[in-house]
Amino acid sequence: MEQLLALRQRFTGDDKHLPSATSTMDVLWTLYDRVLRIDPAKPDADDRDRFFLSKGHGPALFYAVLADKGFFPAEWLDDAAMVTSPLGHHPDRILVPGVEMSAGSLGHGLPLATGTALGLRLQGLTTPRVYVLLGDAELDEGSNHEAIAYAGATGLDNLVAVVVDNSSASHGWPGGIASRFAVNGWSTATVDGRDHDALETALTTLLPGRPHVVVALVEPKNA
Repeated sequence: MEQLLALRQRFTGDDKHLPSATSTMDVLWTLYDRVLRIDPAKPDADDRDRFFLSKGHGPALFYAVLADKGFFPAEWLDDAAMVTSPLGHHPDRILVPGVEMSAGSLGHGLPLATGTALGLRLQGLTTPRVYVLLGDAELDEGSNHEAIAYAGATGLDNLVAVVVDNSSASHGWPGGIASRFAVNGWSTATVDGRDHDALETALTTLLPGRPHVVVALVEPKNA
């Protein structure tokens, strides 16, 4: 993790979104270090897992993880967000190896991940899983609720959503975030978003015929 933090510090000029980026740190590390089956040498392989960072307005830790895992040289971090750099304040899937979706405007990741999971199923690709990371405040976007309902109704068990909950939602959800997914048939787990072992177990313990959500609790954004 010290190496990861050192890489993060090479990405400068986006202090406003640092709390958002930091909230995702341990989930991203656990995914790329323990869970995702993605080879940086073959980032477009058909049988790879897919990862969508919906919370793309704070990409500093995402870039640091991708650099650490060899998707691009760490030197790219030193001039990030400059005119000539492929690393912008919002990730670009065309410019950055390992990025599956261009992100930044909230509410898009879960619908795109749901469509991708459905597309993989229709192609008979049953091994790859689709993971998507979004924030608790992002659940206010209506597009998420359409995706939650659709994925539950169609039993997309190759879809895993991770909601990083840093208590920044405007209104929250009665019964907690997991209950919003459970009512549409998702399996759920709520864990400490800084505990790598708990995250790994939650991200890999799936039930057949049901999409899965992991609610990762971290310190409040404004604490």
